[in-house]
Amino acid sequence: MNKEPMELENEEEEIQNINPLSALQSIQGFLTKEEELVFMQILFSSSATIRTGNFGLSRKEVEKLLGITNDEEAFASFIKRVNQGLSRYFKVIYDERRNQVVALMRVPAKQARNVLNKESLAILMFIFYHQEVLQNEYTLFSQLIHSFGHESLQVTRKIQANLDPLKKIGAIEVYDTNSDEEAYQLTAIGVHMFSDSYLRRYAEFSQSNQLHMEDVLRFFKRYNMNGGVGDDSMET
Repeated sequence: MNKEPMELENEEEEIQNINPLSALQSIQGFLTKEEELVFMQILFSSSATIRTGNFGLSRKEVEKLLGITNDEEAFASFIKRVNQGLSRYFKVIYDERRNQVVALMRVPAKQARNVLNKESLAILMFIFYHQEVLQNEYTLFSQLIHSFGHESLQVTRKIQANLDPLKKIGAIEVYDTNSDEEAYQLTAIGVHMFSDSYLRRYAEFSQSNQLHMEDVLRFFKRYNMNGGVGDDSMET
């Protein structure tokens, strides 16, 4: 599996995601030829095999390719129409705080195991909770050690090994704290990897109780990222 930025979906949705590239054939009904080429640039630049450590494009780069300048309506319309045409298989997101426009491929969690094992996924969820829910700017390596095991050479090496795949797919990056201890910060990819339906199933499993999507999104600060409760067409 190519190391593409991805958004995790529920296990039972796997059968619905069998041919994502077929959706690209319909994109011309939503975009002009020029906009289609811009989307291709975003998709290309979002590949971990192409731009390791520098995923996606900045808003300025996208606006330059679109031929617009400081046009909020045109920029938002472009992203909305891309997602209307491809939302079942891809999602283009703009993370304003990180100034990244990135294309994510929607994949079932079972397929994502080829890229992330359960340990890496657990670390990512911890960092996601620590930063998006608790609103910490970064996560220290010592905090991971404290949460996942007592400090020892074996544990340290195991956590470092499971952090590496998260770095490679662009979900986290090393954050400069001007100290000797390494720290990590979520990227735009890491923030948006978990779909709304995935977070709901994760929360329901941990609480052993069915939850309203609105409560789940509020808990995970999803209003801050998406501007409200979105319609998750992949949810069962």
